[in-house]
Amino acid sequence: MSKKLEALKKKQAQIAEQIKDIEAREKEEERKRDTRRKILVGSFYLDKAKENGTLEQLKNELDNYLTRKDDRELFDLPPKG
Repeated sequence: MSKKLEALKKKQAQIAEQIKDIEAREKEEERKRDTRRKILVGSFYLDKAKENGTLEQLKNELDNYLTRKDDRELFDLPPKG
C-alpha cells in the first residue's frame, strides 16, 4: 500500500471517529432536552391538578398507566399484578 493511500486511510479513520463523537454528543443533548421537556410537562400537569382539585383523578389515571414498581411507589400506588 502506498504511503499516500495509507495516510488517507488514517485520515478517514480519524474523521469517522470525529463523526461518531459528534453524533454521540448530539444524541446525548437531545436526550437531555427530551428529559427536560418531560419534567416541565409533568410539573405543569401536577400544578394544574392541584389548582383544579383533580389530583386524585390524575393519580387514578396514573394507576392505569404506570406498571413499574418503582414508578408506582413514587405516587404511593400499590404494586400491579
